[in-house]
Amino acid sequence: QVQLMESGGGLVQPGGSLRLSCAVSGFTLKDLHIGWFRQAPGKGREGVSCIRRYTSFYIKSVKDRFTISRDDAKNMVYLQMNSLEPEDTAVYYCAANPSAASVQEMCRNPGPSHYWGQGTQVTVSS
Repeated sequence: QVQLMESGGGLVQPGGSLRLSCAVSGFTLKDLHIGWFRQAPGKGREGVSCIRRYTSFYIKSVKDRFTISRDDAKNMVYLQMNSLEPEDTAVYYCAANPSAASVQEMCRNPGPSHYWGQGTQVTVSS
């Protein structure tokens, strides 16, 4: 059974940092496309960062502030978020797709082959 479970969200002041974690079961991470998505109130879900092996993708608004990483031995995926801005406020979801063609497609075209976690709230506010 495939399961993804996020943790690490919370309330942080602008300029602060958070690290999100995603525990993955039912998949082996080694060759898997996996990524982080977010959905702000009143907006659609967007891919933030995706990774497979040593190839990663970031949307422009988080590049140089967020870092995605994996620990294959622990079946964990992380998103280190620095210099957080109020615009980063959203529910953050971890997703996996065993059949994505690339990390860009994984992030830009979430579809029926994506497996999703339940999400974790990130609020950036003073």
